[in-house]
Amino acid sequence: MYIIIYDFGTSAVKTCLFEIGAEIRLAASSTAGYGIYISDDGGAEQDTEEWWAALCSTTRDLLKQSGVTPAEIEGMAFCSQMQGAVFVDENGNSLRRPMNYLDQKGVKEYKDCMARGVIKVSGCSLYKLLRNLIVNYAGSTSAKDPVWKYKWVENNEPDVFKKIYKWLDIGDYLVSRCTGRIVRTADTAFATFLYDTRKGKEGWNKGLLKMYKVDPDHMPQIIDCTDLVGGLTKTAAQELGLVEGIPVFGGGGDTTFVNIGAGCTKPGDTHIYVGTSGWVSTFMDHQTVDIKAMITGVLSAKHGYFNYYAELETAGKCFEWVMEHLALDEINVYLDQTKVTDVESKYLSLYDYLSEEVSKVPPGANGVIFTPWLHGNRCPFEDSNAGGMFFNIRIENGKRDMIRAVLEGICYHLRWLLECSEKKVKASDPIRFVGGGALSPVTCQMLADITGRTIETVGNTQEVGAIGTALVVAAGIKGEDVLELSRRLVKANRAYIPNLKNKGVYDRNYTVFKKLYKSNAANYKQLNS
Repeated sequence: MYIIIYDFGTSAVKTCLFEIGAEIRLAASSTAGYGIYISDDGGAEQDTEEWWAALCSTTRDLLKQSGVTPAEIEGMAFCSQMQGAVFVDENGNSLRRPMNYLDQKGVKEYKDCMARGVIKVSGCSLYKLLRNLIVNYAGSTSAKDPVWKYKWVENNEPDVFKKIYKWLDIGDYLVSRCTGRIVRTADTAFATFLYDTRKGKEGWNKGLLKMYKVDPDHMPQIIDCTDLVGGLTKTAAQELGLVEGIPVFGGGGDTTFVNIGAGCTKPGDTHIYVGTSGWVSTFMDHQTVDIKAMITGVLSAKHGYFNYYAELETAGKCFEWVMEHLALDEINVYLDQTKVTDVESKYLSLYDYLSEEVSKVPPGANGVIFTPWLHGNRCPFEDSNAGGMFFNIRIENGKRDMIRAVLEGICYHLRWLLECSEKKVKASDPIRFVGGGALSPVTCQMLADITGRTIETVGNTQEVGAIGTALVVAAGIKGEDVLELSRRLVKANRAYIPNLKNKGVYDRNYTVFKKLYKSNAANYKQLNS
């Protein structure tokens, strides 16, 4: 069977065509980008028409590449970025530019609601936190959380707010545009922290809606990720180049499906993901929370299961920043176009090239340390003012040291998340490493050395979210258990064993790394608040 999955990321969609039989095979893929519009007030917004244009172009390109006809497509779904906010009218039209998960315009709304009260935990009202924790083991403790986007529109754009029919996440909006049906999947509903996860009470919690003063009429019907939403409409089919009536499944958020695409489907299985963002996640058959470290169990695609999830908001984004701003003439990239051509002919990607250059620098980056907080940080500390820094640059250091320090800094933070996670949940060893970051053997070995865990990779590591979503769709069509299907089809292809010779220097740098935020929190506030 052929299935189309739209892996809808922060800055680009990767549209994947999978053939699923005795194995899962990526038959073709196509990528197109779209903008993210950052504003001085903390805004991070996107454009629905740019999204749709990317979907249309990649779908047509996919069919052209593969030779598969639209009639052969048996299902489709979205695996998308989460904690966005799309406000639509009764026809599903967006009323304003959607807010991306990075949007933090709602700082005032957050403080007005959560920073009041005699007794506080992590700067939040203990009373409100406890009400949230009882209902769903989570809480809206960050200005980036969706409810503050909703409240910001209410307070600052009353004309838009009056027209709202439903409040959706990004993937839900795209499903609506494909099917004409306005619904939310349970995982994106949970990501608002207004959803009740207690057995037998699943759904919007009336008490939380009242506490946060959210209009219940704005909350859509909730469905499971595995549910069939409906058939592709005639209009959507014509624009995408597909056939009317193709089954469109609920799909959901990227964190929901990555564990399935990584083959981490037994309670206790841990994976680390590095894409634009990054995270450490352990699959669980129960829910727990560490409110101080900002870690909670988010809903899995499989009902009754959770992913204990600790996030780094800018992981691969830091390396993208390095490529754009540091990888210049010193290492023969960008300034001389003929050299760029030579590099690309010799190496599969610029990432591969830079990884090889990084391998020339000894572990510890000759003393340079980087903090990967280019858009603030959420876990294990919440601070929108936090920023990236290069620490301990000396006259003998060069760009290669700095580039290696960026990769090491990402890995240090992931180790920090792993250690915080293990205060509540035992992580597995080995750990699966997936996402674009896992394409580099240098990074894989670095992560193994820094965490002290064996690191495993899988095939098509950049597409693990899409693979997990495809397996959910295939399981739904076939009537199989998705966890069993994942275990059968997703296998490790390589393992990296920690090199104990590097432990001393990495432990030394890691100890300093963890101190850098506390030492500079006041400075960040003075510069960026």
